[in-house]
Amino acid sequence: MIKPLSPLPLSLCLLLLCYGAAGGPPTPATLILTNFASAPFPHPERAQGHHYHDEFYSAAEHYNDSTVALFAPTNFHPSGRIDFVVHFHGWRNNVTNVLEKYCVLDQFSASHRDAILIVPQGPRDAPDSFGGRLEDTNGFARFMDEAMRDLRDRGVIGDAKIGRIILSGHSGGYEVISAILARGGMTDRVQEVWLFDALYAHAERFVVWFDHHKGRFIDLYTEHGGTKDETENLMAALRENGVPFFAATDTAATDADLRKRHLVFLFSETPHDELLQTRNLFQRFLDTSSLKAGK
Repeated sequence: MIKPLSPLPLSLCLLLLCYGAAGGPPTPATLILTNFASAPFPHPERAQGHHYHDEFYSAAEHYNDSTVALFAPTNFHPSGRIDFVVHFHGWRNNVTNVLEKYCVLDQFSASHRDAILIVPQGPRDAPDSFGGRLEDTNGFARFMDEAMRDLRDRGVIGDAKIGRIILSGHSGGYEVISAILARGGMTDRVQEVWLFDALYAHAERFVVWFDHHKGRFIDLYTEHGGTKDETENLMAALRENGVPFFAATDTAATDADLRKRHLVFLFSETPHDELLQTRNLFQRFLDTSSLKAGK
């Protein structure tokens, strides 16, 4: 099991040791914290900072961090096509906190998926959903191209191509995901979208994606997270148009339900900021995903 990380300097490649089943010898998992030219920030639209209500968030403190975390777990094996999960954090957050607080590395490793996890820095510790460069036309394609070059240069992957992509977002992460689906340049590669209490707006963009690409869409929502009305409106619209979907609580839904359903709506009593980690739902979505299991 990977222990939570302490704050790490940028451009640092760490080897984390995880033990295989039955107490076998340790094998390395690779965590890279680096900077990307194609990262969400800095971006011209936040060059003068950002006002939210009566608060001001300066560009220097909140929109100048181009950190990207890349994680290849123990069971990752380079092949001709590399699958990715790209996770976007919500308001008032940063990459280091995401890795620690929400246990995403532990859950990713425990799922034994043969894929790479990417966590880009959005607005740093700010109440803002803007996705910066990843909302620009073809911005996500440029980002993924840079990720492939970085991983190749470090020897993590060989001469591979991009395979399946899963987009995961918590809270305000919905905005950048919706923009990626609309104009990111890699929509055909996106196989799944997971929203952790994040359907605040742009439902039409998600509908266009899952209607045309038939990928799995999971909308996890809560009573007080601010997404219930939007989620219920979407379910009502689907029902009126005769579109089948699965709806249940996160505790009642079985893994079989999650594997075989195209559209999944899950209500949770877990608090908004505990959705990913309290019941290991991030791992559960990985376990039931289209990603293949590693050896």
